[in-house]
Amino acid sequence: MTELEIGSSAPDFSLNGDDGKKHTLKEFRGKKVVMYFYPKDDTSGCTKESCSFRDNLSAIKAKGAVVIGVSADDTESHKKFISKHDLNFPLLSDESKSMLESYGVWKLKSFMGRKYMGIERTTLIIDEKGKISHIFPKVKVEGHTEEVLSALS
Repeated sequence: MTELEIGSSAPDFSLNGDDGKKHTLKEFRGKKVVMYFYPKDDTSGCTKESCSFRDNLSAIKAKGAVVIGVSADDTESHKKFISKHDLNFPLLSDESKSMLESYGVWKLKSFMGRKYMGIERTTLIIDEKGKISHIFPKVKVEGHTEEVLSALS
């Protein structure tokens, strides 16, 4: 498991998107990337977080950034989630969890005494050259989009 640091190069990836295409980090070079990792499509916290990014996308774009969501859900699940909540940015699927591991967000979690592996809600901002400029670990959904917007300034 990798612990990423501010200033380090973001690991490249090749993941399927909800649009049926493969996406890589390189295709976003020249733009800031707000990449958020979330545990599960259509669950309460993930829906609230995704809808907040949706509602603030024009402000994020005005700061020269794009938004990408990543989870271990399959692309069919992503399509339903996007359709149900009218999301306006891509969701990428990492069913193998290799990219999640390379970004250090696939972690041992605990809920009511039960331990399991899952995604720790995390957001990264990657600069135009592919370097990590901000890391938001263990994201609390409330107010998070505002934190991201402030960091993009």
